[in-house]
Amino acid sequence: MYISLNGKIVHKDEAMISPFDHGFLYGLGLFETFRVYEGHPFLLDDHLARLNRGMEALNIYGCFTRVEVKALLERLLDNNQYQNARIRMNVSAGIGEVGLKTTPYLSPNVMIFSSELQREVTKNEKKAVVLELPRNTPEGKERLKSHHFLNNILAKREIGNHPDIEGVFLTADGYLAEGVSSNLFWLAGGTLFTPAISTGILDGITRQFIIHVAGEIGWRVEEGHYTLQQALNAEEVFVTNSVQEICALTDFAGKRFPGYQGEYVNELHRLYQQYRRTLWSRTEVQEESL
Repeated sequence: MYISLNGKIVHKDEAMISPFDHGFLYGLGLFETFRVYEGHPFLLDDHLARLNRGMEALNIYGCFTRVEVKALLERLLDNNQYQNARIRMNVSAGIGEVGLKTTPYLSPNVMIFSSELQREVTKNEKKAVVLELPRNTPEGKERLKSHHFLNNILAKREIGNHPDIEGVFLTADGYLAEGVSSNLFWLAGGTLFTPAISTGILDGITRQFIIHVAGEIGWRVEEGHYTLQQALNAEEVFVTNSVQEICALTDFAGKRFPGYQGEYVNELHRLYQQYRRTLWSRTEVQEESL
């Protein structure tokens, strides 16, 4: 397998970075995970916008553009002979002396990994359990998709290596937050509910997309601080992320739900498949509304 390392395509066994990289020493790094469908990187603009905001927050120099990254992706996918792939784009702060650094990181290390996926996406279903481990609070003003993943790793250990189970965090105050690797949604009384960013969750790119699409088709959408019982009173429950897309829940904290037998989640799945072939981005929608 080949990866892209600082713009060069190298075999994975030849890829190296310095042990003095502060992404390794202090966890100063960010990543984005997204899918490529028939060569098309879906929601790329939104992933790059979040990555660029995170780099600014971590004092890492640089700003990625669609043209630049799409060219790198095309070369990488061509070398690996992939048309449909899972992409992880990783930015590590770069080399520095041992010790905490306050000046900008001017030479980050940029790595792009790919793994092949099937062309067709199945209608994924899972069960969800409530984690005993609470969601930690963001280390800054907002949660970044950063190298600081210990809370998620400990949560994954709590539920075990079961691909059909998702763990759901509660905040320290007992409100619903997010999944170990997903954002949480439920439908009740014709309204789509999801925990607000103020609970300390990651503002997932697929989360943003689902909120937009639901509004476009006339659904009422509410974000807020909700209890577990409020979600258990729902008609349908699902989680989202960029690789699994929409994953319907058949069981949440011991209560049965319809999964993909549900009307609403099926409609969202249909719309997702329709949109994923387009250049849609929330960034462009926001600019057009100004």
